[in-house]
Amino acid sequence: MILVGKKLHKLYTVMLNNRTALAHNEHNRPRKSGGFFLIILGSLIFILAPITFGESPQTGMGFIVLGFIVGGIGFYLNFIKKRR
Repeated sequence: MILVGKKLHKLYTVMLNNRTALAHNEHNRPRKSGGFFLIILGSLIFILAPITFGESPQTGMGFIVLGFIVGGIGFYLNFIKKRR
């Protein structure tokens, strides 16, 4: 009876160690999506939009909308898609 308990404890410990190793391996893998890049690109477009807004309001507004769209797609890919 005691031997069975020790074997079960050892098996449980091995299972926990494997689960921890898998979590760390998955955590350390490089990300395959470009969501973070799209967030940065969208914010740069949004920040640089006022420069063109002074010259041409239509183009500046287009850049503001484009920055929101690109950043929103990056946010979706990086955060929302992973939860589903």
